[in-house]
Amino acid sequence: MAAPRFFVDVGSPYAWLAAERVERVVGAVVWEPVLLGAVFAARGFGSWSLTRERDAGIAEVERRAALHGLGPVRWPEPWPGNMLLAMRCAVAADERGVGRAFLLAALRAGFVEGRDLSDPAAVADAASTAGVEGDELLAAASTPAVKAALKERTERAIALGVRGVPTVVVGDEAFWGDDRLDDAARALRV
Repeated sequence: MAAPRFFVDVGSPYAWLAAERVERVVGAVVWEPVLLGAVFAARGFGSWSLTRERDAGIAEVERRAALHGLGPVRWPEPWPGNMLLAMRCAVAADERGVGRAFLLAALRAGFVEGRDLSDPAAVADAASTAGVEGDELLAAASTPAVKAALKERTERAIALGVRGVPTVVVGDEAFWGDDRLDDAARALRV
């Protein structure tokens, strides 16, 4: 069986929660950047963060972060924000062999440091943390090839059954949500 795939968008606090634990719970995974807004548009729904469930969702993320020993959540302002640049940089980072490191650095910048990842400076700092020159990654993110690659990755994710992030795909089964990591791990043992 191929390695499980872990689908992530850096704007999702649940993706951050899962990213901090996925390899400990599931094992080795392939980190896959996708554009969550496009996934939502394809599925015909949007983020809980834009509904009256926002306060309850924020409280739940903060509760889970504490439960997992991740410390306090620092919410970026604005949140949610426009993650298109950051997610294009994630694809460019992946093409340079540092996709996982960039995604984890960006998620931590967003939800541990409270940085706005629509700001190119915050994205460049995450790139530096991942071991790649920030200006180089920002330039790569504006190329037609990287733009097309993010779109293609997102479309493939949707075809695999990704409904949101985080999602772990094991074989042909998609496990959506921070609370489904254990289910994904069990599916690997079957």
